[in-house]
Amino acid sequence: MQDTSTPALIALRIIDNVSKVIVGKRSVIEHALAALVAQGHVLVEDVPGVGKTMLAKSISASVGCSFKRIQFTPDLLPSDVSGISVYSQQRGEFEFRPGPIMSQVVLADEINRATPKTQSAMLEAMEELQVTVDGVTHNLEHPFIVMATQNPIEYEGTFPLPEAQLDRFLMRLSLGYPTFNEEMSVIEIQETTHPIDDLEAVATPGEVISMQQAAKQIYVDQVVRSYIVSLVEATREQRDVALGASPRASLGLFRASRALALVQNRDYVIPDDIRDLAVSVIAHRLILSSSARMRGVRTADVVQDLLNQVAVPGATR
Repeated sequence: MQDTSTPALIALRIIDNVSKVIVGKRSVIEHALAALVAQGHVLVEDVPGVGKTMLAKSISASVGCSFKRIQFTPDLLPSDVSGISVYSQQRGEFEFRPGPIMSQVVLADEINRATPKTQSAMLEAMEELQVTVDGVTHNLEHPFIVMATQNPIEYEGTFPLPEAQLDRFLMRLSLGYPTFNEEMSVIEIQETTHPIDDLEAVATPGEVISMQQAAKQIYVDQVVRSYIVSLVEATREQRDVALGASPRASLGLFRASRALALVQNRDYVIPDDIRDLAVSVIAHRLILSSSARMRGVRTADVVQDLLNQVAVPGATR
């Protein structure tokens, strides 16, 4: 009898389930699941209407996790995110009313529309998996992931994410427009009802936690580790980059590559995993020089150039 509880098979079930809602974006789904397995967070940056919100909802539904959506607006307060202590006359003491951040999958919709003060309310939860309100610390339930969205082209009424917060996101993903055939499939699938309405859980939060633990056992050879550090180090010496990636980028690429290897049913990391993830993990952490910005250079282009320059372990000339 085939064992259906191995981490790779659990991952396959989740990916297939999410693909019922997000059509033709299997690679993006794999990366988003890898971020969850690596205990990281995801920033989905894309134009409206391509399925950013549905990606978060379908992943949450597939793994049976609690889900909360926070619509970020300029008047949103930090207490609206983390929660607030309210005095109870019946009990004669303050009681904590948790905010939407106290959930397992949190969708921070249009995160760059809130003020930096409100955005910073997310930092403690994202980094330390806890929320402190009025001096009392409340631990978050595992597994925990923040999936934030933002529109890359509409800047009116937005506040750029601070570099410290961008660095907390393990990956920045983009869904992109579907192909002609994929868009035809979307119309057909949603002709009478939305597939998210009938999406059932194919895994449990406990199985996700077991995947997170299994990813820590994935083997990463020394030459692959050296490749990770060489890529990140190269960003600090690139002439178009004013501020290169920090060691957190190396750790993020290391964790993400192990998670992706698990999702793809391998117990070891290969250099192709690093190349596959490099743009998603590193690009949003870079700050370009003013001259590069004036020339229209993108951070993704910089990382892609470095992938062509830094020697790949085991490759021949």
